[in-house]
Order: sequence, then structure tokens, then C-alpha cells
Amino acid sequence: MAKIGLLGGSFNPAHIGHRKASLAALQALGLDAVWWLVSPQNPLKSDKDMAPYEARLASAREMAARAPIMVSDFEVQAGTQYTIDTISAIQRHFSHHDFIWLMGEDSVANFHQWKDWRGLARSIPIAVMTRPGYKSDARTARAMGWLRWFVRPASTAKEWTEWRSPAITFLRLPPDNSSATALRALHPDWHLAYRKKAAG
Repeated sequence: MAKIGLLGGSFNPAHIGHRKASLAALQALGLDAVWWLVSPQNPLKSDKDMAPYEARLASAREMAARAPIMVSDFEVQAGTQYTIDTISAIQRHFSHHDFIWLMGEDSVANFHQWKDWRGLARSIPIAVMTRPGYKSDARTARAMGWLRWFVRPASTAKEWTEWRSPAITFLRLPPDNSSATALRALHPDWHLAYRKKAAG
């Protein structure tokens, strides 16, 4: 059975921070690979500044090149929108793999807004990745009032396949200040280059 980390997101655009965090998590958790699940539309985010899906997918593939990272359009193919539905479908389709959900510290703050977040935590172990400036928000997040009973030490991270969910660990990864928001502010038309590549 392969050990796979699942990282969902808009990847609007994908950036070096996604790559560095994924590779660091791969080492910390003893993974065989990380799958990037490019979301058609995050239910908790506005589509106002969202680049076309094809451009976001292309940017993720470019950023993941020559690394044990697979970029996937699984949510488009499966027709899922919410993480719990995506995870359920992946676990059915790839029952021969072990999966762990990867999420940034910034996502922990609104985890209680995710569809059936407790059910999600019961269905798959979770590894939280370092995100500069969000450590305090993650530790005091509303969802942690319940999840704190299931925190596993980072020192045991490579044993995650033996954990019984709910189980969550906070990985100690090298910080990286890369931000998709900052990149869009600098290059608001970043996606046009990927359209040209597709057309040419």
C-alpha cells in the first residue's frame, strides 16, 4: 500500500510554498507521494479573483514537475465540491492506498465551517503544515476545542498509518512566506501566460 498525502486547494496560482511544504511533509510523514487536488471552486472562497481552472491546473503541474507530487483533477472528474465527499470518493477508488489529509495552519482557523468537519476528521488522519503567522490562530481555532483531544505528537508523525481517526498532528516544517494572494497582487494577469501556452 502506498502512503499518500492529499493537499487540496485552489492553487491560484500554485507557488514554491506549496512545493516546499509538500516535500517537507513527505519527509516528515514518510510518504510515497503527495497528490495536489486542484479544486474547481472552494465553497468558502469567492470566485471574484479566481483564475480559470485550466490555468490553475497548469500552474500546479509546472510547479510540481520533477517531484513526487501528482497533480489531480479528481474533483472535476468525480463531481465533488466538498472535501469530505472528495475524500470518501478517493478512498473508494483507491482502497489499496493509505491517505492522510494535509492542510496549512491558516485553514485550521475556519475548519469548523467545512461540511461535516467532524466526519471528515473521523474518516482520515490530518497533518497540519506550518504557515508563518498562523500558529496562534491554528492552536486556538474553534475546531481545536474538539480536535485537541486527538492531537498526536509530531515526533510520531511517521507512525500515522497506525493511528485511529480522529487523529491530527502539527508538523514542524521550515517556514515559507510564499503566498498566492501576494503573487496575484504582483501579477494579476498571471493566468494569461498559461492560456497562451495552451493555445500555442
